Amino acid sequence: MDQFVFKQLAFIRQLTIKAVQGLSEAALDNIPEGFNNNLRWNLGHIYLVQEKFAFHFAGEPMQLPENYDRLFAKGTKPADWKDEPPTLDTLLEMLAEQPKRIHASLQNRLNEQVKTPLTTGAGLTLSTVGEFLSYSLYHEGMHFNTITILKRFADKK
Repeated sequence: MDQFVFKQLAFIRQLTIKAVQGLSEAALDNIPEGFNNNLRWNLGHIYLVQEKFAFHFAGEPMQLPENYDRLFAKGTKPADWKDEPPTLDTLLEMLAEQPKRIHASLQNRLNEQVKTPLTTGAGLTLSTVGEFLSYSLYHEGMHFNTITILKRFADKK
């Protein structure tokens, strides 16, 4: 069962990457009326949250550019950006590489207790490495749905 979590992480990540490959930088930055964020924000947010859920809580070093919290943390939005965001190619490269690092670092640690459990906004407490990874699948799935919706608006421009 442990290996299935890593298989799922790689699978959902490939879906996310395929959904945005070939889009223009302008399409990535389109924010339709009624939305706070764009495709670029969703991609960066997925990377940021996965990095924290996989590595930070497991006590491993993160590969996180210093401005990603300012750009992609919960509650941020492109309208407030003062930093230059990463290009699509940069985001795709980071997103493609991340599940491989997660598997290499955490493959035998899913039952390991984290030092600082986290209770999500919905009230679920995550206490093990495996719980964080499993929850990150749900998180990416939610943002994959948003990406699918935002792409429909981008295609109409």
